[in-house]
Parts: sequence; structure tokens; C-alpha cells
Amino acid sequence: MGSVMAEAGWISQRRTVGRWAALAAAVLLSACQTVIPRGAEPAPERPVTRAERPVTPQVEAGLPRDVNRSRVALLVPLTGPNAGVGQSIANATMLALLDTQNQTVRITNYDTAAIGSGGAAGAARRAIDEGAQLILGPLLSDDVRAVAPIARAANVPVISFSNDIGVAGSGVYLMGYIPAQSVERVVDFARSRGVQTFAGLVPNGLYGERASTAFLRAVEGAGGQVVSLQTYGRTAGGVAAAAQRLVAKAPYGAVLVADAGSIAAAAAPVVKRGSGATTRLLGTELWNTESGVAARPGLAGAWFASVPNTLYRQYAVKYRSRFGSAPYRLSSLGYDAVLLTVRIARDWRPGAAFPESKLREADGFAGLDGAFRFGRDGIAERALEVQEIRGGTTVTVSPAPTGFGK
Repeated sequence: MGSVMAEAGWISQRRTVGRWAALAAAVLLSACQTVIPRGAEPAPERPVTRAERPVTPQVEAGLPRDVNRSRVALLVPLTGPNAGVGQSIANATMLALLDTQNQTVRITNYDTAAIGSGGAAGAARRAIDEGAQLILGPLLSDDVRAVAPIARAANVPVISFSNDIGVAGSGVYLMGYIPAQSVERVVDFARSRGVQTFAGLVPNGLYGERASTAFLRAVEGAGGQVVSLQTYGRTAGGVAAAAQRLVAKAPYGAVLVADAGSIAAAAAPVVKRGSGATTRLLGTELWNTESGVAARPGLAGAWFASVPNTLYRQYAVKYRSRFGSAPYRLSSLGYDAVLLTVRIARDWRPGAAFPESKLREADGFAGLDGAFRFGRDGIAERALEVQEIRGGTTVTVSPAPTGFGK
């Protein structure tokens, strides 16, 4: 993703000095047995010693050699404006290793935002030079673009946390939540509840363009009708003005707001004034990464599709207990990436190339965010649930599938 729209370091880069032992030898000399005249005192002998050869410490550049564990690099921003989410992801990877009690995988953190060290590209080069056979991250799509050719040349797969489908493929896999999947899921659910006519409010930009395309396809595929689709800039009053234009196309049974819950809440009064209080607002996966979305006025009764939250809530309690703060919602991507790695590590001999073909297992994988699997395009297909905002909280109204059909 070009920026972090929602909301650890434990194994740092270091130099290890090889152990060395000083060699010392004492030379014992025996006195010659001679006949000494009576009364004569022998002259004291001076001990003869040999100069010791200095021992030079053996210094190994980079990380220490580790023949018992497979090397994995975590590339996330640990400084700069996205340091919070990057640190949270790094913390999550540590927690996952502790929870699995894994002893075969070693994860080292690399800062993709470090000033003067080449950014994400520099981090990737250092990681590969230090023996990484798998890269987890980066977070931002621009960083993925910088890392991908470097990793590809070294035959090192990349499991990114981005949601930009444009960077997937050729050894790059996306763990991020793809908007098209959540749009399709919530539209299908709304259609199953009797909604026939749909309208949409989408922001300008790449995210909005992809959400628009997914929305039109999903409604058509579900047998519904799109009566209006309005775009807006993320400026003061932008979504309200688009909502006013939408009213002219009323009535509609549901309106997708492909943006944060705060934006949807700002548009809600206008949207419902145009088509009635029973109009359903539909949201995307962005709503699930926004704390306090359920408490926003105007969103009562809204539906949105996202990854399940049941296991995440348990994880969040454990995370807070260990790190003293709440995790960013996106940190679960780091946790699940480690679970995925640990599972594949059963068939991954330390020092060998990562068995990339294992990433495309048809049955998929399970984690905090539920079931997922990678398609041939490298994009994670996710089993999503639909939540309804009700009484200041969220309620699951359509559970996520537990797996994938053959």
C-alpha cells in the first residue's frame, strides 16, 4: 500500500566477535648437575622464556553463522512516519516465534526507512548478503517495487504486507487485505439480504479506482444494479459534496463507501436523507483497521467485510501484556507470516533455498486472520466474514468460511 491507512525489534543486526583463547606456555628449565666446591654459593639462574606469539581475534562480519536455523529477514519501517506500525509488526513476529516455540527459524529485522542506508533496497541487499533465504515485508508498495528485483536476482521469495496487487507476482506474494475481496463479499451478502439497487462513493486515486472496478463487477455478478457511482477528493467537504450528487440518483438500497469509517460517517446523513433511514451503508476492510469505528454516529446498521476478529482479540490481549500497548491491526500480518514460515520450515533444510512451491498449497493456511491461500498471481485469497455495526459494537452476521473448497 502506498501509505499506511490504519494503525519488534527483537533480533537486531549485529557483529559477533569470534571466541578466541590466549595461548600461554611456561618453559621449565632444569639446572645442570655439576660439582660445586664446598662453601661456594651457586649463582642464581635466570629463567629463559620464549616470546609468546600474539593471537589475533577472528572477527566475522555481519550476523553470526547459524547452521541450525533458516535465515528470514523482516523488512519494515522502524523509523520515520510509519515506524509505529512497523514496530508492531516486528513485535508480532517475535510473539509468533515464542508462541510456536520454534527453534529452526531465525528472524532478523531490517529498517526500510533508515536514513542513509539505502532504504528498502539497501535493507534487502544487506539481508541477502547476510544469508536470508526468505523476506517478510516490506509494508509499502513502493518499497516492494524497490526490493523485488533484488530479491528475484538472488532467488529469494518476498511475502509482502502490501495490498497493492500491482506489485504481486514473479516471486512476490501479498499478505495484505485486498479491497476487491472485501467489496465482493459485502455486496454478495447485501444481495442475499434482498438489496437490489446499489450506489457507491469512492475516493480519487488508485485505491478508489480498484474499489470501483471491484464494486461494478461484484454487483453485476450478484444480479444487482448500480444506479450511481460518485468519486471525491480527500478534502474538506469532498465526500459530502459527492453524497449530494448521489442523492439525485436515489432511490438505492445500499451505498458502498470505499474509505475509512470516519469518511462513511460523514456521508451517512446525506446518503440516508436521499433514500431513507433503511438504506444500508457498506464498508470495506479499511473499517476493521480503524479503532472506534463502531461508535461513530450514523454507522448503525452498516455492513462491512473483513478478516475474522475472534483470534485477533485474544492475540491483542497477549500483545498488550507483553509490550505494554495495543497492537496495530495490521500487525497480525506479521504474526501470520511467521506461522506460515514455521509450517513450511518442516520441509526447509537450514542453509537451503526456501521451498517456494509450498506457498501455493491448495488447502491454504490458517492464522489469526483466518484461512488464506496464495493464487498463481501471488495474491492471498482470504476467507472473510461480514460484520454489522450494532449498539456501538460489531456483530458477525455472516461467519467466514473455515477453509477453501476443492
